[in-house]
Amino acid sequence: MEAAMTYRAPVNMNPAARALVALNRMVMHVVGAVAAALVVAETVVLLTGVIYRYALHDPLVWSDELASILFIWLSMLGAVLALDRGEHMRLTAIINKCSEKGRVWLETVAALVVCIFVLMVIHPAVDHSVEQMAITTPALEIPDGLRAAALPVGAILMLLAAVSRMAAMTSLRLLLSALAVVAVIGGGFWLAKPALLAMGNYNLIVFFVLLIGVCVAGGIPIAFAFGTATMAYLALATSAPLMIVVSRMDEGMSSLILLLVPLFVLLGSLLEISGLAKTLIDFMASLLGHVRGGLQYVLLGAMFLVSGISGSKAADMAAIAPALFPEMKKRGSKPEELVALLSSSGAMTETIPPSLVLITIGAVCSVSITALFIGGLMPAAIATIAIAVVCWMRARREPVPDVKRAPLSLIMKTL
Repeated sequence: MEAAMTYRAPVNMNPAARALVALNRMVMHVVGAVAAALVVAETVVLLTGVIYRYALHDPLVWSDELASILFIWLSMLGAVLALDRGEHMRLTAIINKCSEKGRVWLETVAALVVCIFVLMVIHPAVDHSVEQMAITTPALEIPDGLRAAALPVGAILMLLAAVSRMAAMTSLRLLLSALAVVAVIGGGFWLAKPALLAMGNYNLIVFFVLLIGVCVAGGIPIAFAFGTATMAYLALATSAPLMIVVSRMDEGMSSLILLLVPLFVLLGSLLEISGLAKTLIDFMASLLGHVRGGLQYVLLGAMFLVSGISGSKAADMAAIAPALFPEMKKRGSKPEELVALLSSSGAMTETIPPSLVLITIGAVCSVSITALFIGGLMPAAIATIAIAVVCWMRARREPVPDVKRAPLSLIMKTL
């Protein structure tokens, strides 16, 4: 699975396509700046609320509400940026086996599916935002539609990003063939509507197993694959309004618990930038660097400790790998074994609090986050010990590294 794939833009892009790409690039610069400002604002608002609540014992009644409003805008703008950069999670195993022309064609189909989904969302999202204008928020006393407006704005910007992506990477012939295939599949589902209704609940297999499976296998971002299948099911197999999808999106992005996700990702980035992770590694390396397999133990310990500070495992691995891999390669470790050790330790630390996975599970399933954090420590500790045993067994066959034991002064300095 990968988050992004990059394709070379056609050299003979027509002027209209160039103008569209230039417009999208300018808009995305603005969106990125606004998203960054929202992250800063979220941090300031939440920090102020915590200080007033726990230090001054004078809670700010509006802080949580403002943070929730900012978060839904941050979520939608973040989704726009991820779509523009090709960073939505998706399956690329099949695409990678295709020819260059086949990959571009599949990319075009994926962008078309994204366009169809956001086009189906825009109108219900606008209606939802207009309806919410009649509701006043309890603390700030502003129209709730200002918060809900993030949905149609984000959908429109995603449409621009998807169309611009097609203009930048595909030709007219590939675009027409992709349109024809998507139109045939959509028309087939429309003609099969009576048969789908006659299937009863078994039609769920068609939409949420077969259709999603085809979309994911074709490289369509997973989020949009599920969204497209849901919209198709509601439109063809039920009489429910499409606004249900928008309402569920609004409800899902209004959870205060999910505010932890962007802030922990920010914390992980700060760990990498500030060099705190490298400082932890230097200390542990001064203790264990001279023994057989010592740096493997250092990597395990660093992942365990850093994961207890940051909720972003990708940021943890990005901070630890550059600090340890060069020296480990010098000592004879194979690159594939280093990657295997890093990925396994990264999977092991997924249950170490704070964990984005546990936070998301708790928010979606209404399970106590505290209970998940407490329960996640034991499996992480057992997995760490198990990996350490494997490292010890493999290190027994290695020669003793030509590294002197660190003096006490160096240990104290790194400490």
